Amino acid sequence: MRSVSSFPPIVGPLLGVANVVVMAVAVVGLTVVPSSGEPVPSPQAALAAPPTEKPPQDPSAPAGTPSQAPSPSSTAGQPPGVAATPEFARQVKANEAGVVPVLMYHRIIAKRHASIDRTPKQLRQELETLAKRGYVPITAAEFATGDIRVPAGRFPVVLTFDDGHESHFRLDASGNPVPDTAAGVILDVARRYPSFRPTATFWVNREPFGLRDEAAQAAAVRWLVGHGFEVANHTWSHPNLGVLSKKKVQKQIGKVQRMLEKLGAGTPRTLALPFGVAPHPRELARTGKWDGTRYDFAGVFLAGAEPSRSPYAKNFPRGAIQRIQSNGKKGECRKWCSQYWLEWLDKHPGERYVSDGDPGRISIPSRLRGNIGAKWNDRVNAY
Repeated sequence: MRSVSSFPPIVGPLLGVANVVVMAVAVVGLTVVPSSGEPVPSPQAALAAPPTEKPPQDPSAPAGTPSQAPSPSSTAGQPPGVAATPEFARQVKANEAGVVPVLMYHRIIAKRHASIDRTPKQLRQELETLAKRGYVPITAAEFATGDIRVPAGRFPVVLTFDDGHESHFRLDASGNPVPDTAAGVILDVARRYPSFRPTATFWVNREPFGLRDEAAQAAAVRWLVGHGFEVANHTWSHPNLGVLSKKKVQKQIGKVQRMLEKLGAGTPRTLALPFGVAPHPRELARTGKWDGTRYDFAGVFLAGAEPSRSPYAKNFPRGAIQRIQSNGKKGECRKWCSQYWLEWLDKHPGERYVSDGDPGRISIPSRLRGNIGAKWNDRVNAY
């Protein structure tokens, strides 16, 4: 696997610039609009090519299998796993040292006010593209901890939504997500492409999903967590952590940690840095304490601008995980937003993370053995 510096030449020089641009655009945007007991299948049964057909039939399902909507606690895309051998890993071209796209979204609104906004139609189109190309969503926490349960031959993708905007999640009068919210779109795409697991990570601030009433906040958080989504930490008031004192940084993070625990999210395992800016020292973003509340994150995420290294890589930057802004290829996004990178990964399949379908093994081509971190060595399945 290439190091980040060996991606296309444009990426290295743009990395710092990209984060600065994301920060500037985000400021404008914010000011414009406030394993299991199941039997283990054989390798032959587990091998699944990326989906190519259209719904309602799930492209990955056997012929004649009816399409079904995911249940409230759906684990679609999380198979019981296979016992991957070197031969099987070779057959599915597994490469769990490859890079993973972690996509970054902000508001999902009908009329965009900032370049980082996306419309429901744009979100739906991108998710359908991912589903058709064989990507399976996992949460940010699953990615950061290396708990990647994706069918053999397919690719993990992490869908992340910043700021806890009301366009990410609202329930209608029937108690279902409003169709054009982020959660509504994800669930609808999963209904039509059942191999596309309906999950994402929502990073929130002090008023999750625009809700001020604590009971309503708790209902929203508990609904999402109960349906397989992750709700995690994006700081209390979305400040630039790089200019705050150590005490204020810990307060910003600790207050949200305490709030989400109280609301029923469990203990958040991930943090998205506002504007992608780390505090000083950087370690304060990963671990700290405020007023008796401790935080210790498995992963801290930036704001751009390239695919992330595998969490099994020896140089995996757990405190500075890369993301990709969801957008087209115009202007500043010509070389480092989602359309560009998804096309690049299609053209460079040897660089992409390909699952072996076995959560207990890390399957890689033998030439990449040296890329895996020492803590994972006992799980390496080289071929």
